[in-house]
Amino acid sequence: MKGSIRTYGTIFFIFILVEGVSQLSPGKLSESHAHLEGLSNCTQCHSLGNRVPDDKCLSCHEEINDLMLSGRGYHVSSDMNGKDCVDCHNDHHGRMFEMIRFEESSFDHLLAGYELQGAHEVIDCRACHQPDLISDINIKKRENTFLGLATDCISCHDDEHRGTLSNNCNSCHTYEAFSPASLFDHNTTQYQLSGAHTDVDCNLCHPVFESNGSQFQEFRGIPFNSCVDCHIDIHNGNLPGNCNECHIDNSFNRFIGQGRFNHNKTAFQLKGKHTNTDCFLCHDNNVLANNVFQDLVGIQENNCISCHTDIHDGKLGNDCASCHDEQGFKTTINTSFNHGLTDFPLEGMHQQVDCKSCHLDKLTDPIDFTNCSDCHADFHEGEFLSVNASIDCVDCHTVNNPFDFTTYGLEEHNTSTFPLEGSHIATPCFMCHVSEDKWTFRNIGSNCIDCHDDIHEESIPLQYYPENNCNTCHNAETWAQVEFDHKLTSWSLEGKHQSVECRSCHFYEEDGLIIQNFSGVNNQCNSCHLDVHENQFDKGGITDCSRCHNPDSWEASEFNHQLTAFPLDGKHQEIKCSECHKDRVSGGETIFVEYKIKKFDCIDCHTY
Repeated sequence: MKGSIRTYGTIFFIFILVEGVSQLSPGKLSESHAHLEGLSNCTQCHSLGNRVPDDKCLSCHEEINDLMLSGRGYHVSSDMNGKDCVDCHNDHHGRMFEMIRFEESSFDHLLAGYELQGAHEVIDCRACHQPDLISDINIKKRENTFLGLATDCISCHDDEHRGTLSNNCNSCHTYEAFSPASLFDHNTTQYQLSGAHTDVDCNLCHPVFESNGSQFQEFRGIPFNSCVDCHIDIHNGNLPGNCNECHIDNSFNRFIGQGRFNHNKTAFQLKGKHTNTDCFLCHDNNVLANNVFQDLVGIQENNCISCHTDIHDGKLGNDCASCHDEQGFKTTINTSFNHGLTDFPLEGMHQQVDCKSCHLDKLTDPIDFTNCSDCHADFHEGEFLSVNASIDCVDCHTVNNPFDFTTYGLEEHNTSTFPLEGSHIATPCFMCHVSEDKWTFRNIGSNCIDCHDDIHEESIPLQYYPENNCNTCHNAETWAQVEFDHKLTSWSLEGKHQSVECRSCHFYEEDGLIIQNFSGVNNQCNSCHLDVHENQFDKGGITDCSRCHNPDSWEASEFNHQLTAFPLDGKHQEIKCSECHKDRVSGGETIFVEYKIKKFDCIDCHTY
């Protein structure tokens, strides 16, 4: 009987113990956490009295912690702000419970730090998320994980270029398709495409060949310094120089050698008109490419009649170069003729004149050359001849310089009726001697107003400006320097007024025009200066500033307060002016200082 009681007690204790444990644990752990079952392991994940803290989770899931510390992956995205691990991965729901669960088809991959674009948008997730493509060992050993993939292309794709090009695939390819490389710009390479090269299939220059058991296309190391690196020389080496001296890359059949091919590399150097002659006027273009331009090999210079017709019919010999050169047949350079043996040796500018400019008919017809006007028109139209018939062009001009150069200088001008002084020395001749596109040298006037406008326009009384004589105030050195004795007027300049520019008082603007006023200037202070006292000292409509101020400085002289309506006595003599004379303010700005105080009773300023 005692044994039965002991047995029943044991069974009851076990029942109570099991019930207690079941109340402590909310349910079985998932398969991945099954090794943490039991009361002794609770604190592996839980903190007493709190939820499961993130640091407990991350102490085991180090690979997640590493990603978060490096700022990578879904767990540091904006979608995870304010969330704990257990908000998404809670447990105690049974062994078969999936702690990682989400809708793959609707997952926003941008939250994982890599936006899916193009072909990536339609590919199955596990086509990329494979253990073989994960480099992190700790993540790689996890089954069915979506963590640990790198974002660079070669972490998933084979390097088609085998390290010969940059790993920055996005510089040439798009996410839509690897081929064609639509983003590639050939102009960023050392060989920029132009002309027909822009339409050539890439494979013609970058062939695909078998290498190490697979196909490989070479893009780097292709020679391009010479056309024959890619093209066959159809001239078989018969022509020197580069192809682009005669051809362009738009079409090989289009010959553009004119002006580009260096003919001086041959035995016949091109000069003068020959440099502009069409190549095929001399060379036969009805030959094969390997024989083109070979038909005149060995031709000698100065053997003109081998190409040109002798229009002299052999009467003058075959040495064409004795009279002509390559600049043009009609231009003779008869070096055997010495013009110095004639009565008119050629000097200066005459040496550059074409013979036919003087020899209008035959070269042997006599020409009158006594005076310049025998050949040249009188540019001055008799202006000087009317004064002195013996004057000739050589008095001012020379054949060694063009006609617009003159030997008539300052020294000669100072013997005229108008010697040059001051700024007139630096004035170009045409400023005074050209009128209506015609040069005039006589009777142009010597008074200032003959050349200059009277800017005062009769605004100055004649008593200060007799006969419009500018020299009264100005000189030839500079117009801006004015010397006028203001004492001659009714208002002599004193103090600061002596340094004021004339225009400050005598010029004003009206309707966009500058108006001068020399005779009607008001000499009252407030006609030029603002009345800062706002008419406090106005008497009969006039404010006499000189009662307190002088022209030397605006600062007032010593003011005698005893002459006012409120003589200062006692302590009043020690008070600052501003204690009684206050600023009158309007709109936050001081308008004036009140000096004319109307009340003088003690209570007006003092308090009891």
